Amino acid sequence: MFILKARDELSMGQNTVTGKRRSGFTLIELIIVFTLIGILVSLALPQYKYATRKAREAVLKEDLYILRKLIDQYFSDKGKYPPSLQSLVDEGYLRRLPVDPFTGSDQTWEEIREELSPEDIISGREAGVIDVRSGSKDIAINGTPYNTW
Repeated sequence: MFILKARDELSMGQNTVTGKRRSGFTLIELIIVFTLIGILVSLALPQYKYATRKAREAVLKEDLYILRKLIDQYFSDKGKYPPSLQSLVDEGYLRRLPVDPFTGSDQTWEEIREELSPEDIISGREAGVIDVRSGSKDIAINGTPYNTW
């Protein structure tokens, strides 16, 4: 009779000694929950990394577009290319240089300078900045290096 009573109490979740109802999770329940969480994280993490990289690429494209537009505006206004990207800031075309999203610095932009003719060199004219590129050596999602954009 005692064995039947103890088995009934265990199946109802009661402790045979104290008579109180047990609470908590079993080990198998915890393992299942942690396994499901691990599966969800392993599925979400690559998507998160892809989304953040795609967002940084979008920021880089926009920064390059704006910088190139301002270089052209400077040329239209002054009849020559700016001596440096910093001169765009100094002369009020930009508030500050944007930070390259892949290098984390505003000092790593690669300035592409115009080629001067021998007459320009003799006259002492400086080569201006005609284009700008990222200083990052990383490879984009599409397989091209960022410093070629």
